[in-house]
Amino acid sequence: MKMMITQSQSQSQMKAPQNICFLILILGLLSTNVESLRFEVKSFNAKCLAEEMKRGAMSVGKYHIINETQGYPLPDSHIIAATVMSESGKNYHKSENVTEGNFVFHAEEEEKYYTCFFAPSHEPPVTLTIEFEWKSGIIAKDWSNVAKKGSVELMELELKKMCDLVQSIHDEMSYLREREMEQRQLNVATTSNMAFLSFLSLVICISVAGFQFWRLKSYFQKKKLI
Repeated sequence: MKMMITQSQSQSQMKAPQNICFLILILGLLSTNVESLRFEVKSFNAKCLAEEMKRGAMSVGKYHIINETQGYPLPDSHIIAATVMSESGKNYHKSENVTEGNFVFHAEEEEKYYTCFFAPSHEPPVTLTIEFEWKSGIIAKDWSNVAKKGSVELMELELKKMCDLVQSIHDEMSYLREREMEQRQLNVATTSNMAFLSFLSLVICISVAGFQFWRLKSYFQKKKLI
């Protein structure tokens, strides 16, 4: 996070609330990488969800079919197939004829990742209600298990959370800075191309006008009008 601290004290006091608001905004963006929702899938239909992830980000998901008749087992018709794959086509999870499941993976590339659910054909057709929770980034870590396995004190655990959060903010700022540089380079390249095309168009117009003038002059000279 690059900040210039070479201004006067009054200017620093004016920028402080803006920096705090910006930090809160980043924290809010980081805390939104979690999806928990319910949706319906009809027989012989599929539904896919997409999540754009950065390279190295952790992703955790779990899903199950909602039992509409509590107290009774799910009917044999209530099964699904689930697949998790990247935009480039690599599979990270695949299960068939299941009522529930979960997956964990780390993103190998910065791209979109898709989770798809498919309900097989059945007569008569049925509608399945699926509950799906998808977490990515720092939120995907199970801090309770970290505390149990490491036998750490509460203060140490909170400190580790803060360190990971700061690292996430740093990575997010680096990502935004890279995107800004890419956009700036694109704008410079576009401006250069537009200037070249404008100059080329001007040269062509002048050349065409000169050629037309030469043809008209030759025509009038042949007709002895000038």
